[in-house]
Amino acid sequence: MSGDEKDKPIIKFRPKLMEMISKFQELELEDVEIDVGELEIQLQPGVVAPQIPAPPIQKAVAPAKAKPTEIMQAEFTPLVMEYPGQIAEVKLGATKSEGGTRGNTIMIGGSKTPAFYSFEGPLPHKPMVALDVFDMEVRLPKAIRMHVKEVMGDTAAWAKLAVEKYGADLITVNLLSTDPLIKDASPAEATKTVEEVLQAVDVPLIIGGCGDPKKDPLVFEKVAEVAEGERVVFSSLTLDMSDAGLLNGVAKALNDHGHIALAFTALDLNRAKELNRKLYEFLPKDRILMDLTTAALGYGLEYSFTIHERARMAALMGDSELQHPVLSGSTNAWAAREAWMKMGPEWEPRLLRGPIWETITALNLLLAGVDLFMMMHPAAVRTMREVIEKLMGAGKAKPEKIADWVNVRM
Repeated sequence: MSGDEKDKPIIKFRPKLMEMISKFQELELEDVEIDVGELEIQLQPGVVAPQIPAPPIQKAVAPAKAKPTEIMQAEFTPLVMEYPGQIAEVKLGATKSEGGTRGNTIMIGGSKTPAFYSFEGPLPHKPMVALDVFDMEVRLPKAIRMHVKEVMGDTAAWAKLAVEKYGADLITVNLLSTDPLIKDASPAEATKTVEEVLQAVDVPLIIGGCGDPKKDPLVFEKVAEVAEGERVVFSSLTLDMSDAGLLNGVAKALNDHGHIALAFTALDLNRAKELNRKLYEFLPKDRILMDLTTAALGYGLEYSFTIHERARMAALMGDSELQHPVLSGSTNAWAAREAWMKMGPEWEPRLLRGPIWETITALNLLLAGVDLFMMMHPAAVRTMREVIEKLMGAGKAKPEKIADWVNVRM
């Protein structure tokens, strides 16, 4: 052992350490170096807490499901909106006191809400249905021809049958013979046909042209003069007539003789607005109807529905150029081959398929807000009229009769 090592104090840690620990419960050493070969610390045994086992986990038991005995009652309040716009009202036909010869007049339009939103407000005038007749014999599907074959050669008799037997609200006289590619009948011949129909029936009329933008204006001007005061609807005025420089003349003639223009555009609201702006120069707003084009079931009906719905909502939201009643040429359903052609047995009976095709086409557009329908098959017309009456009487139905259709025999 060296001299330095001999001079260093030797501390016996064991008793001192135990004394300090037992007295002060803790020991703090500062600046101490400990060089120990073996360090032994003895602690007095304490009491060890017994280990208590955790209680077993209880699984939640779901309550037994009780079978409902009644429908839960909950109050429902539909969201009611107010719209800044309104559809113009248009009167079709004129009685003797109004300068015409019709037995009654028909008012359409005036809506302040979307179609049949009765919880937001009543529909002021119910949608109406017109039956088509032609001024010459035409090829028609058997399902239609069987109902009118006896009068197909006589336009006035055809119109009378449509009113008296099938309950048409209006008659559409299609002047197909004036088409330059068919018979090229003169405006004078067309006028004679219209005069005969005016004498045969007393319901308001729609006069349909052949679709030629140069021939129709000439025919319409002549017919408008002869039918002055009757508030006849002329179908249709188009932008093609404007391109031919004839729109202004025919629009002025309709205004001068107190008639109504049907503005036709092909599924394009911008063009519909453009055509209406041109007509405003000659006709008041309450003598313009719109035809936005009816595409048949299976041939673009969903797009036609969208265009009609967009037009109605835009009008209600304040677009004044679209605030006109709308007409649907639902007879376009018969242009669909599936409405009349022979198909497999799963598509039969064919005599019912066509009327159903026309009905579905019209019903879809009824819900989009169409005010006036041009149709052909008597069964389709009857169905449409019944549905319209039911919808107009919403809230008055008897609940116990709602399911009666299940037992109906065809």
